Amino acid sequence: MKTAKNSRQEMMLKLIREKDISTQEELTSLVKSAGFNTTQATVSRDIKDLGIIKVTLPNKSTKYAVLDRTGDSAPGRLLAVFSNSVRTIESAMNIVVIKTLPGMAQAAASALDSMHLNDIIGTIAGDDTVFVATPGIDESQALVTTLNDLVIGVGEC
Repeated sequence: MKTAKNSRQEMMLKLIREKDISTQEELTSLVKSAGFNTTQATVSRDIKDLGIIKVTLPNKSTKYAVLDRTGDSAPGRLLAVFSNSVRTIESAMNIVVIKTLPGMAQAAASALDSMHLNDIIGTIAGDDTVFVATPGIDESQALVTTLNDLVIGVGEC
């Protein structure tokens, strides 16, 4: 039997996958419209629990996206591995260059691959550097913004 929390969270995931939602207020409103009695504080907790992140699009707008779980890895653990190992993130044309702590590039690349973010064609990791291929310059710059926001957001938790 599903709990109200599970049903609400399933609705949130469905809405985020189907619509471009850029604010908690908008998401809260849509969840309420779907018949759930909820508050923005509850939606905020659900966002964290579900591994929902805000991504920057090539046109500089933002929207919520769902981190896909890989195996039994929780999204929070993936974000922690990534954010705790990253030192800098920069764009070089259609390549994103991520500098990590020594020996952490492969772990950061694996965590990044597990996130299944749009516009990542592939990653290559060395000892302290990850190269991330994107389709173009705009996608590369948007990914830099998204990844920096992830690192900062996880660090604040």
